[in-house]
Amino acid sequence: MAERDSLEVDVLFVGAGPASLAGAIRLMQLAKAAGKELEVLVIDKAGEIGNHGLSGAVMDPKALDELLPGWRDEAPVESPVTGDQLWLLTENGKIKAPIVPPMMNNQGKYVASLQKIVKWLAGKAEEAGAQVFGEFPGQELLWEGDRVIGVRTGDKGLDKHGNPKPNYEPGADIFAKIVVLGEGPRGTLVKQAEPRLNLTDGREPQVYAAGVKELWQCAPGSVQAGSVIHTMGYPLPNDTFGGGFIYGMANDILDIGFVTGLDYKDPTTDPHNTFQLFKAQPAVRKLLEGAKLLRYGAKAIPEGGLYAMPRLYSDGLMLIGDSGGFLNGMRLKGIHLAMKSGMLAAEAALEALQAERFDKEQLSSYETKFNASWAYTELHTARNFHQGFKNGLINGMLNTGMGMFTRGRGFGISDRLRGEPGYERMEKRGYKPKESRRASIDNVVTFDKLTDVFNSGTMHEEDQPCHLKVQDTNICRDRCTVEYGNPCQYFCPAKVYEPMFEKTNGSVTGELVINFTNCVHCKTCDIADPYQIITWVPPQGGEGPVYTGM
Repeated sequence: MAERDSLEVDVLFVGAGPASLAGAIRLMQLAKAAGKELEVLVIDKAGEIGNHGLSGAVMDPKALDELLPGWRDEAPVESPVTGDQLWLLTENGKIKAPIVPPMMNNQGKYVASLQKIVKWLAGKAEEAGAQVFGEFPGQELLWEGDRVIGVRTGDKGLDKHGNPKPNYEPGADIFAKIVVLGEGPRGTLVKQAEPRLNLTDGREPQVYAAGVKELWQCAPGSVQAGSVIHTMGYPLPNDTFGGGFIYGMANDILDIGFVTGLDYKDPTTDPHNTFQLFKAQPAVRKLLEGAKLLRYGAKAIPEGGLYAMPRLYSDGLMLIGDSGGFLNGMRLKGIHLAMKSGMLAAEAALEALQAERFDKEQLSSYETKFNASWAYTELHTARNFHQGFKNGLINGMLNTGMGMFTRGRGFGISDRLRGEPGYERMEKRGYKPKESRRASIDNVVTFDKLTDVFNSGTMHEEDQPCHLKVQDTNICRDRCTVEYGNPCQYFCPAKVYEPMFEKTNGSVTGELVINFTNCVHCKTCDIADPYQIITWVPPQGGEGPVYTGM
């Protein structure tokens, strides 16, 4: 068997999203100013940097103004925001809000493609002296006691049984004085680190939403670049958090999506289906007349807020971006917070490198810097936002309104509204529960999951180990079937899970089919499974969706 390569760097960023790339750029800027030479490496699981980047996105430029003040002359944004609207939808109509709430006012912001922004930032990081490589998925943390000392990247060329094929290439061991995890939500390596290092002790449980999105090419002159529409209400029931977004991009492209909270009660809740119902609503459908679907994708969103953020540091380790919970759910924005987190981590990293100390006491300066930053101030004002929707839309809106007057406290008796993991809220509905309303698929505006998977550009070689690890499929058959009706067939937006079970003579037979080649890397299954027996790990490097323009 081939030997495993190893290399050593000063700082390793895992995941080439806005947090890691901003961190790498800032670290190289600081090192240059200090006259210090550093080896800084950024790795990503995508075949090309940006291919797995997906967001709304309306971007707050605050962090980018600090990092690269001249960015407006060259960054590939779509348009400054030219207008804001808030719609309250019913099944057949809409009510346009007479005013847009302050937290949804996007004046001075920019409609952007995260994929384009990330690709551009990667170039800037390389210009600054960092190395940025795709096709390197972080598979396993390397340890020395309870200190993180590096990352092992994934092997290539294994067959579905885990045996080496002729093209087998073992992953590399990358050793670093500091490892910075910016893997996005529910990161593989963060999931390994959290229980071992007690990073979530004393914190509220993280709560997630699933965002499903498409790009549409519309008729010439039909899309106002920079227009921003957010929606509330239909097609979600009152007890489920979420809403829609419709953004005007350049060249008459419409960016449309829907966010569904993964703390719903109904086990047949299906974020992809909800999105199809949303597009079929008359006011929304009208915007898509004569348009053509270009791209589809899905992503988990960490919505828990300030008190659900894990401890951001440990020996040799820091967490940034979505991996650290840096997202303002009230504003539905995270890019600027992710970038700021990477920049603050870079400042702490340089101090540690200069002191030649990489223990958690030294790296705790990262959290100190965060607590003194505008990022903390912003997240503090939204600290109880998502938790306020626990008892429905109306209560959540009232709590948000009260939060505007109480600087984020809302209706809580104390400063901290309590939360619970989303999967614990799912109700047991018995074998084959009554499905929530299903969208009519017309292949014009609405599409089934497999069609949308095709439009995500996702590709995985079939003869490799399945990257969706189900701890015990007997639980799926013997318990989940009769208790929840196998919600994996609903919550996955890519039709990965097919529970082929039948109940006969009082027992359940059959098997769970996992179509892992459909996976769009959203990690919803890892989050929403009520038994928490699914673990998402990266497939072999370079595979997955291709989110061009997303």
